[in-house]
Amino acid sequence: MSDTLSVGDVFRAHGAAFIAERAASVTKAQRITIDRLATCRTAALGGHIYRCDACGFERIGYNSCRNRHCPGCLAYRSAKWLADRVEELLPVPYFHVVFTVPETVAALALGNKEVVYGILFKAAGRALVEVAKTRLDAQIGALAVLHTWSQTLTHHPHVHCVAPGGGLSADRSRWIRSKPNFLLPVRVLSKVFRGKFLDGLRRAHAKGELRFGGSTSRLADPAEFERWVWGLRKTDWVVYAKKPFGSPEQVLKYLARYTHRVAISNRRLVAMTETTVTLRHRDRDAPDRTRSLTLKAGEFVRRFLLHVLERRSG
Repeated sequence: MSDTLSVGDVFRAHGAAFIAERAASVTKAQRITIDRLATCRTAALGGHIYRCDACGFERIGYNSCRNRHCPGCLAYRSAKWLADRVEELLPVPYFHVVFTVPETVAALALGNKEVVYGILFKAAGRALVEVAKTRLDAQIGALAVLHTWSQTLTHHPHVHCVAPGGGLSADRSRWIRSKPNFLLPVRVLSKVFRGKFLDGLRRAHAKGELRFGGSTSRLADPAEFERWVWGLRKTDWVVYAKKPFGSPEQVLKYLARYTHRVAISNRRLVAMTETTVTLRHRDRDAPDRTRSLTLKAGEFVRRFLLHVLERRSG
């Protein structure tokens, strides 16, 4: 395994060919991402010289791109974010809850990232608040982080929430604790999350905020869309809750890792050839084991770009 291979290396070797081949479908944000990561820590961005006062040895340090999708530029942001959050933690247990949408919804989200991801955030947050109110009689808060990828870089939108083990009473005069190893029932969370998400999706469709194409073209028709939504109401949506963290320090380390993560870290890249890229990923059947996956270089670039978020227009 290479100690130096990076996503930037892949983009330098294969990014231009990918853009040339798929010029019509590559967005502005994706082009910028390819360009920034390809030039990260190279002479193209300039640099500075480190010099040892004792022996006179000099070393050139090239500037980083600071792009939000660059796995090599996240360490600084993670450290700064971590320092800013230290005083915000409460002296209570924290739980990790994950909300995931079905694959058919993920397909719709690809062409409607801003709208569907926004609905996903709101549905997850409102589900936590509503179920905490009915089951704990408490006003709860949470930090939510969007991830859009699986270990093999396929599109898999889900929201990671970190919530304290309890909340404020209705009059905000006292703290109401959850059970030590149990926050909220996940089956109830799943049903409430599903309902709020699909209601939000239905409103977006009625307002004409969704775009359709390819496998989702048929959903442009209101009647077909309603049948599709009705089918989704009959399926179980995955909500997963982990055991509470052991200490506030563990919460912070975990949060910094999850809030500053992109589709793949450079450490997971194994090798690159003139035509392929090989990466490591967890084995779904045995999470403690890893496997290698070799993709055509263009396919690796395509999968990575699935997770590039567009800049807001307003």
